[in-house]
Amino acid sequence: MENEVQDILASKLNDFKDVVQSFSELLTIENEALETSNLEVVSRLYEQKSKTVTVYRNMVAYFIQNQEKLSEISLEEKEYLRNISQKLDKLIHQNDMLLKTKMQANKIVMDSIVSIAKVTNNANATSYGSKGKYSPLDNNSNALTINRTL
Repeated sequence: MENEVQDILASKLNDFKDVVQSFSELLTIENEALETSNLEVVSRLYEQKSKTVTVYRNMVAYFIQNQEKLSEISLEEKEYLRNISQKLDKLIHQNDMLLKTKMQANKIVMDSIVSIAKVTNNANATSYGSKGKYSPLDNNSNALTINRTL
């Protein structure tokens, strides 16, 4: 029974190492793509990233629920797990910052485009005033829409 528990733990630890390694590689690629504004690569990685995050969270949840089993692993193994986890954490924080920066920049660009479109729309639009007469000055309520997806 004890050997079976240790085999399961060893298997889970190996799986965790593989997941952290592949997640780190994926984030490195995505971070480079974000830095160079290669949104095609970011888009292509989305599904794989989503699946990897789910697997990673499940692995972390398993270890949180079974913390007492982790006390049985060697100090070298603990140090190795700590190091790869810290490297992954840095990549996650960098990814978060880059994504927020790109989204904020896109929002600013879209807001600028919308503002210009509104000014142009108001300057060129015709409408009827409140008394039912043609009034190019009373056109501030004209509809304008944009697609806000990235």
